[in-house]
Amino acid sequence: MERPKTNVSAVSPASDNSAHLDDDARRLAEMGYTQDMQRNFSVLSLLGVAFSLANSWFGISASLITGINSGGTVLTIYGIPWIAFVSTCVGVSLSELASAMPNAGGQYFWASELAPRKYASFASYLTGWLAWAGAIFTCASVALSLASAGVGMWQLTHPDFTPQPWHSVVAYQLVNFFSYLFNCVGKVLPTVATTTLYISLISFVVILITVPAAAPTHGSAEFVFAHFVNSTGWPSDGIAFLVGLINPNWIFACLDSATHLAEEVGQPERSIPIAILCTVLIGFLTSWTYCISMFFSLNNLDEILNTPTGVPILALYYQALQNKAGAIVLETLLFVTGIGCQIACHTWQSRLCWSFARDRGLPMSSFLSQVHPTLDVPLNAHSVSCFIVGLLGLLYLGSSTAFNSMVTACIVLLYASYVVPIVCLLWRGRNNLKHGPFWLGRLGLVCNIVVLAWTLFCLVIYSFPSVYPVTTGSKPPPSNTP
Repeated sequence: MERPKTNVSAVSPASDNSAHLDDDARRLAEMGYTQDMQRNFSVLSLLGVAFSLANSWFGISASLITGINSGGTVLTIYGIPWIAFVSTCVGVSLSELASAMPNAGGQYFWASELAPRKYASFASYLTGWLAWAGAIFTCASVALSLASAGVGMWQLTHPDFTPQPWHSVVAYQLVNFFSYLFNCVGKVLPTVATTTLYISLISFVVILITVPAAAPTHGSAEFVFAHFVNSTGWPSDGIAFLVGLINPNWIFACLDSATHLAEEVGQPERSIPIAILCTVLIGFLTSWTYCISMFFSLNNLDEILNTPTGVPILALYYQALQNKAGAIVLETLLFVTGIGCQIACHTWQSRLCWSFARDRGLPMSSFLSQVHPTLDVPLNAHSVSCFIVGLLGLLYLGSSTAFNSMVTACIVLLYASYVVPIVCLLWRGRNNLKHGPFWLGRLGLVCNIVVLAWTLFCLVIYSFPSVYPVTTGSKPPPSNTP
């Protein structure tokens, strides 16, 4: 991959006037880049994007059936703390690199800087494509979960309605386009990000209190903490459990999102680590307490698994409240939270596309790397990425099995994109890196090793199908999105 010149003298006219640049722009100039984007984001709005994208409690709702089928409540209750630990290690590893080299390119930029010169272009090019592909597939998976929720709510209020694949595809395209519009004006994005953060947390509290309070009966502690279910078809419960870990893993994905806003936030070397690690912490606290609350409120597991809505969490709300209107209200709160997640997804993937094109890593780089002078967003990169997400949705008409396999791949692709710069860092030597204010020394090394080991695990285990034997049906339960 051909990158722009990376010395300060190559940056014109910014380098000639470096004395007039603020500290953030000056540091960016030292990396070989001009300040093309406005720094409109605060730490809070940056956290809004990062958490809205991960949105762990929403994610566990959207993929609930995968976890229940692959281990029951046991998988989710014990899987979340484990994945939270792994994600903390991921967050520390990314935060150290972002603190040392805050750049919108994120992991592909770090790979270029840390890899041996002979392999720098290849490492950067590979990482950039892995990261962007992972972002695109993540956008598709979130859009599908929202489309399924919308169709499911309609089915709940219209019992004679039978959902068809094209219903979900139409809803998918509407969600994709609606979220696209929010990312077309740069000045409003920080406000949108902060608002979606508050909406998510308020919705979480409302549902957390309402469902167990309204449930006519409650499950036992044994059911919540020790009930194992294997409905995957795998003869081994161990394999079923391991494959099902993609359910809690998905809710902590995309931790690199804040790194790609490094050129839109002040003091990114400090702000980005705060946003990443707070995302993991809030994600763990909300998702774990949410799952415990929901599982205690679950009265009939078979009804949840076989709901005609295709949306288990909606069926759980209805089972607890015994009221369709109430269930729809709670699901609407979840849906609006998911829209915030989708908006953050588009913010993330558009910045990745733009920065990668700026470094000539994509076709039509001159077109994709443009920043709209009035809207202050990489509109071309955003539009092209959203168009690709829309095309992926059409695959659901032909083979949802293939589609689900691709959205499952988003986890592996993103982890692989994290591993490349981490390997380059370890090869170069952690002590040889001029680190930023966030640096954990030997503890950071332990985190790096955990990320490498977990990525190898994911490459192997998540390649297994979630159900066995594999069939090519046209429409499994919509919320089966991992």
